[in-house]
Amino acid sequence: MPFGNTHNKHKLNFKPEEEYPDLSKHNNHMAKALTLELYKKLRDKETPSGHPFIMTVGCVAGDEESYVVFKELFDPIIQDRHGGYKPTDKHKTDLNHENLKGGDDLDPNYVLSSRVRTGRSIKGYALPPHCSRGERRAVEKLSVDALNSLTGEFKGKYYPLKSMTEQEQQQLIDDHFLFDKPVSPLLLASGMARDWPDARGIW
Repeated sequence: MPFGNTHNKHKLNFKPEEEYPDLSKHNNHMAKALTLELYKKLRDKETPSGHPFIMTVGCVAGDEESYVVFKELFDPIIQDRHGGYKPTDKHKTDLNHENLKGGDDLDPNYVLSSRVRTGRSIKGYALPPHCSRGERRAVEKLSVDALNSLTGEFKGKYYPLKSMTEQEQQQLIDDHFLFDKPVSPLLLASGMARDWPDARGIW
């Protein structure tokens, strides 16, 4: 079920000072940026898709519009977290695998396995903290369809977590292929582990 904006509207019955979170013990970038004055300015705003679900780097974006509607909060956090990356900077993209350096000289006495992690942002779909069950399943289908089109050395198979046995899951974890279920307070608090393991898997 998608998030509604019920909570967002209900909090307006209280003064900003009554709703402002106590961030005194939070050691993160969001706690530095979110002053009471900024909270007063942003607390009644929402993105077109509904509740922005701002929650730890101290906060998460619910969808791509969050970075525009709440830019006064996100811009300083991004700049602080990413070593001075300003709103006017442009991300450099290079998808040519031949330009990758290193990797062939990893000492097998020390490196048993390695992995590449990537986050997904697909235009038209809310980000994980805010997406509904149906959206998550649609992203899973889109990803699986794309991966299943690969051939040759890139060909593989998708294993949905919800139909795996516990033994299969544990074996894939022991072999350093599968991530364990989320236990991070950030992932849990931001809703990214919602409905686990529905629409999650390994390819």
